[in-house]
Amino acid sequence: MNAEDFPTPDADVESVTPETLKSRIDDGESVTILDARMSGDYEEWHIDGENVESINVPYFHFLEDELDADIIADVPDDREVTVLCAKGGASEYVAGTLAERGYDVHHLEDGMNGWARIYETVEVTGYDGAGTLLQYQRPSSGCLGYLVYDEGEAAIIDPLRAFTDRYLDDADELDVDLNYALDTHIHADHLSGVRDLDAAGVEGVIPAAAVDRGVTYADDLTTAEDGDTFEVGDVTIETVATPGHTTGMTSYLIDDSLLATGDGLFIESVARPDLEEGDEGAPDAARMLYESLQERVLTLPDDALIGGAHFSDAAEPASDGSYTAPIGQLVEEMDALSMDEEDFVETILADMPPRPANYEDIIATNLGQNAVDDEEAFTLELGPNNCAASQESLAGD
Repeated sequence: MNAEDFPTPDADVESVTPETLKSRIDDGESVTILDARMSGDYEEWHIDGENVESINVPYFHFLEDELDADIIADVPDDREVTVLCAKGGASEYVAGTLAERGYDVHHLEDGMNGWARIYETVEVTGYDGAGTLLQYQRPSSGCLGYLVYDEGEAAIIDPLRAFTDRYLDDADELDVDLNYALDTHIHADHLSGVRDLDAAGVEGVIPAAAVDRGVTYADDLTTAEDGDTFEVGDVTIETVATPGHTTGMTSYLIDDSLLATGDGLFIESVARPDLEEGDEGAPDAARMLYESLQERVLTLPDDALIGGAHFSDAAEPASDGSYTAPIGQLVEEMDALSMDEEDFVETILADMPPRPANYEDIIATNLGQNAVDDEEAFTLELGPNNCAASQESLAGD
């Protein structure tokens, strides 16, 4: 049903913005959520956290002439409840129905679509290279990006199409020229913003090793070969080939201080190897990943930071709020990084999560083989990223 199709309840219901809800969760406040989406949508993706109680009661139950008391038996009546749905229409109706029965409720403005538009920025204070390094964080999907700037110049790594204007606005606010937009690989969970930024006058960069996957626009962008460098003020960004997650997977070493690993290595897990060639090609890709980690990543100094393109609920942020960690710490905490090749392959193939939602359409769009408008693009990438080899953390195993 569309938002306008829901009856208007008699009770007035206040709304809460996604940003306010996120702040409450981050501050450790106990939050109770009634998610009124269908059960399948809820199970695939919902707001969670140590201080979040989440209850799923699909909205259609509230459309009955008589609301079954058993249906709402788990909805607490002794504290505030935030009702949410996909876009905000059903949640307002559900919240109003509960308010008429004396519940203390409000609803989430714009629903999970609004939650997906939250995009936060933190400074990576552990970075000790030239200039300043920021990490972009999208909590709804766990997507991460990086903006490094120095001497009036900037570059962004793994930008999202949905936030193209945000990057340009941030560059204006920082009074820097955004010179480069670099992708680590052909993403399977979100639409890349590199081409949109290139169209806005930023030099778009994709890995040369990714072109053979069928990239249709390679001649229009810069292709980065292993060892190529990009200068941003006094910052040097070095291209480091790290195939495994995909054959074209590429990391970028930012001034010898942080390796932006894309989906090669995360602070809580390693990459899944099955999104390019499927289950049949996953073992060979896993061996390729092992070689990349052992020869190109773990050979860096122990104090070099790792910053992936994603984080999961299992990830623990650093003290500065960024999802980064020193290589030495990850080696200590993640047994997979010290295994021999066969044990490593067996471990990461053992319990891979479901593939990202709409991943085939997203890959085709990122290759330039499929064209979608902004609204369809936003809808395609809703949901969890699922680019790691496990849903649980491998750190501390």
